Amino acid sequence: MIEYIKGLLAELTPATAIVEAGGVGYELLITVNTYSQLQGKDSAKLFVYESIREDAHVLYGFRSKEERELFMLLIGISGIGGSTARMLLSAFNPTELAGLILNEDVKMIKSVKGIGPKAAQRIVVELHDKVQSMAQGYTAEGTAKNSVVMTEAAKEAASALATLGFPPAMVQKCVLSIVKQMPDASPEDIIKMGLKML
Repeated sequence: MIEYIKGLLAELTPATAIVEAGGVGYELLITVNTYSQLQGKDSAKLFVYESIREDAHVLYGFRSKEERELFMLLIGISGIGGSTARMLLSAFNPTELAGLILNEDVKMIKSVKGIGPKAAQRIVVELHDKVQSMAQGYTAEGTAKNSVVMTEAAKEAASALATLGFPPAMVQKCVLSIVKQMPDASPEDIIKMGLKML
């Protein structure tokens, strides 16, 4: 089993990272959270989860052990696969998601694409006791320490992306990530970048 891959960050998109280690380029599927933490870096250390099926051998990469642990808990729930778990961890960071589960906030969890009311309820019931240590430092507003102010342009862009059918929680996360990198971006720029990320 691969614990982590550390090496040169050869390529990075919001969905994948290619890390070159020992002359081999490993493609890892990543979350938007991990993507935003890797932006602008030349090298990376990603904790790995290997999914080995008959038709595919897929590597998932995570910036922290907590994110990987939460991913593994999520895919352990009946009806939730790797792509749905990755979608959830793109909409919320591990602390936020653990906080939502502890607060039994089914409404926010089911706002993520691919999560229906029953799946959201299952996540809350099955993971409630397992995520308590991860939720430390969670506040109702999310992680206030790293809060970025939503500019008027960001609000306009978020509203436009939401009307295109993207989940509100994911849109907000994505828009905040863009505003953090480019505080003066216009609504059009945010929407264009948002569409690439979502």
